[in-house]
Amino acid sequence: MTTRQSREIDQRSSVDVLSDPPKNPDMQQREQLYRIDSALKSHFADRSDVLVSGEGYLRNDTYDPSDQLAPDCVVAFGVDPEAIIGRNGYVTSEVGKPPDFVLEVASRSTGRQDYTTKRDGYARHGVPEYWRFDETGGRFHDTALAGDTLVDGEYVPIPIESTPDGVIWGHSEVLGLVVCWGSGRLRFYDPTAGTYLPNAEELKSELDTERTGRLGAEARASEAEAIIRQLREQLHPAELEE
Repeated sequence: MTTRQSREIDQRSSVDVLSDPPKNPDMQQREQLYRIDSALKSHFADRSDVLVSGEGYLRNDTYDPSDQLAPDCVVAFGVDPEAIIGRNGYVTSEVGKPPDFVLEVASRSTGRQDYTTKRDGYARHGVPEYWRFDETGGRFHDTALAGDTLVDGEYVPIPIESTPDGVIWGHSEVLGLVVCWGSGRLRFYDPTAGTYLPNAEELKSELDTERTGRLGAEARASEAEAIIRQLREQLHPAELEE
């Protein structure tokens, strides 16, 4: 006879991946996330224990969806990225720790939730840093850029500064980067290197320049070899021996 407990075990063992969160299409939000994702992935590319992802569920327990959230961008250090991606979501009880950094990009449909219910939710999940970014300057969020750090289970605002040219910024201790908003875009500044992290367009431009340079060098080398070959053919063999 199959007991209720054994049925539950069978059902749990059949769960391979988490379901996808419902999508609320927003082209502007998607474009911003693409730039953010590419910049952070490139920055941490030499570390195999760093997850940069998003758009999957974050929950404490695999089989309990009661307190799940769907963050736009997640960064976690000291984890197995392949296992988390294979699960199609971040399950804290399986990973052994919450994500270190969560970022929400404002959208028309969920903007208010980002700085109210989601802020409380990420605190409950124990996320050390939670950031919010609104490219409109605050139409969907309560402000253009905001960050919180977890202190004794509650979020404390991270100081946000501004420059004379209108760029606002705050320091992410978790990432070791400065989070900046200006001209409707979010960027990350590396204080160690003294440069902004390249976004997707800049990374593509760098690759194109490198590829063009490599092809040019190969073309010049091929041309030089052809000239040398032509000279050798024109010279008398006896002259070549000299």
